[in-house]
Amino acid sequence: MSASKSTEPHATTSANIQTVSLSRPSDVLLAQLPPLALYVHLPWCVRKCPYCDFNSHEVGHDAALPEEAYVDALIADLEHALPWIWGRRVSSIFFGGGTPSLFSARSLDRLLAAFRARIAIAPDAEITLEANPGSVEAQKFRDYRQAGVNRLSLGIQSLDDAQLRVLGRIHSADEARRAIATAQRIFDQMNLDVMLALPGQDVEGMQRMLREVIGFGTPHLSAYQLTLEPNTVFHRYPPADLPSHDVAAAVQECAQATLIAAGYVHYETSAFAQPNMRCRHNLNYWQFGDYLGLGAGAHGKLSFPDRIERHARIAQPREYMPRALQHDSILTHTRVRSEDLPFEFMLNALRLCEGVPLTLFRERTGLELTRIAQPLAQAEAQGLLERDHTHLRPTAHGQRFLNDLLTLFLP
Repeated sequence: MSASKSTEPHATTSANIQTVSLSRPSDVLLAQLPPLALYVHLPWCVRKCPYCDFNSHEVGHDAALPEEAYVDALIADLEHALPWIWGRRVSSIFFGGGTPSLFSARSLDRLLAAFRARIAIAPDAEITLEANPGSVEAQKFRDYRQAGVNRLSLGIQSLDDAQLRVLGRIHSADEARRAIATAQRIFDQMNLDVMLALPGQDVEGMQRMLREVIGFGTPHLSAYQLTLEPNTVFHRYPPADLPSHDVAAAVQECAQATLIAAGYVHYETSAFAQPNMRCRHNLNYWQFGDYLGLGAGAHGKLSFPDRIERHARIAQPREYMPRALQHDSILTHTRVRSEDLPFEFMLNALRLCEGVPLTLFRERTGLELTRIAQPLAQAEAQGLLERDHTHLRPTAHGQRFLNDLLTLFLP
């Protein structure tokens, strides 16, 4: 399984998940609800990158960003969702996109104030904003920090100008370097996104880039392979000089070894962190926690004592905004069938290199561990997974062939 950027898991992860009546009897019984996070989707960007399959929309040259109207819609969206999360505390907030840094700090401040007035947010909540080097400057970083953002995720992707041009990025390598240095003066918690197996990239070129990235001392790095996702420009028109499968695998393995040697812990498929600097928001995803998704195209997963649901908002901002303001229907509810929950849980948990406690399966799915006794035994026999009396974790072989491991848990 290729590594991929991970700001928000897809709404459905198995073809067998289907919409059903919410009154259907369930064998799911949760003793307590999992932690809750908030994902806020800001879907506009200056230019859509040819590899991007996220719900993002270019800001037209003849149209202004509908910033105020979209903020109004997000607040209305939250108000509509309040009955589902009433009394629960939010442990982290993630502003993803698109390019969230196109929005002003004033709008972020207004949103965070509106959230705090309506829901309980933990005093130490991690609040992350995605930003691109081509859409920020020092004062804007300071304003975001003052508005309440305490973690920045900066999408640099590469420090090679030729590679950035192929990727369709709007910033140069020097702009990325300046943005990193500026952001690190303002944010203690930071992430850099870099891409691996880029056109024309070999192991030596990747090491050269990573050595420079490591030199900044950024506490968290997301390093993920370029993949040609369906419904993208690159899928229809692949870039020239893509590394072979063997070269891409060598680049991936060498990148992991380089980052580990530099003191980073490889804790998730595409994530590396210095001690105590892991992304709490993304960890909640991989530990099968809950998250409320707000915004056009946002997805969510919410647990109730007798069921687990996934929600998906309508994707087009021009439809989402008026309907959210009118409290019209903006989302679909999907109950996850109990027979699909083992796959759903493992799809997330097995991205964690250190695995998860065995008890987490019962806590987060409401199912007994006996439901997965057979696939666990098969995975162990094939050398894809290991477990003891307290934990289960993918082996190094299982991490490399994660799709094969996950297939064992399909219904």
